[in-house]
Order: sequence, then C-alpha cells, then structure tokens
Amino acid sequence: MKSMRSVAVLPASAEGKLGRQPGLVLPAWRALLEGRWQQRLSTVTRLSVAYHDAAERLDDGHRQGDQTGPPELRRLMRETVAARRALSDTEEALARLSAGTYGLCEQCTAAIPASQLAGEPETRYCRRCVRQAAWGPELATCRGSVSQQPW
Repeated sequence: MKSMRSVAVLPASAEGKLGRQPGLVLPAWRALLEGRWQQRLSTVTRLSVAYHDAAERLDDGHRQGDQTGPPELRRLMRETVAARRALSDTEEALARLSAGTYGLCEQCTAAIPASQLAGEPETRYCRRCVRQAAWGPELATCRGSVSQQPW
C-alpha cells in the first residue's frame, strides 16, 4: 500500500476531464480510499476469525464448509463474502487512482461527478451508464437520456 501522501500521475487525456471537476483532489481521494481499505480489511479479518471460531465450536457433526451447517455459519460466510467483495472494490478503485483512470467512467470514459464519487468512492460508472445498464438502451433514450449509447 502506497503512502497517503502519494499523488497519482494522470495521463493528459484524464487531466482535462478531471480538472473540470471542482473538489476532485487526488491525494484526498487516495486518503479516503486507503481509510476505507483499512476498515474493510479489518471487517474481513473479524468476520473470518468469527467464522472459524464458530466452526471450531461446532460439535453436532457438521463439517466446516457444509452447506447444511447451522444458520450462524451460513450468515458469517455470506457476510465474509460480501466484505471481501467490498474490499476488492476498494482495491480496484485504488488501482484506478494509481493508473490515472479514477473518476472516469469505465464504459463511456466521461468524468464521474465528484458528488457521485463522494457517495460511493468505488464507483466505476457515471450515472448515465448506470441508468442505461439498469433500464436498457431503449428506455434510457426514451426517458430523455443521451441518445448516443456508450456500447
């Protein structure tokens, strides 16, 4: 993990798009994402230990990975998997920051508004592309969205 003081070097094409967004200061985003990464790693560790402790206490004949195990083990496994996915999302956002593509939509390469990133720093898509994926291209254009599809 890089120091929180590091600054991502952006390619010239990204600098122009991100430079138009007030408040998109890359060291601040790196610090935010690194803090989230630490929290999420802690959550994954806590849940993994809880799962393994619960599995060790199990004395009713179920094996550790058994799908028919007690509800507590299944719940802990679901929570651990979700926490690992969230950790992976944060790691991918940090990789995009280092690559100079953080804040750019992966579908259409438009700049993602800082307000959207503030709500979900790991987001990979702009609102328009999210809407188009959810509604399908036909409905997205019918509702006044941009007629040009990014696919």
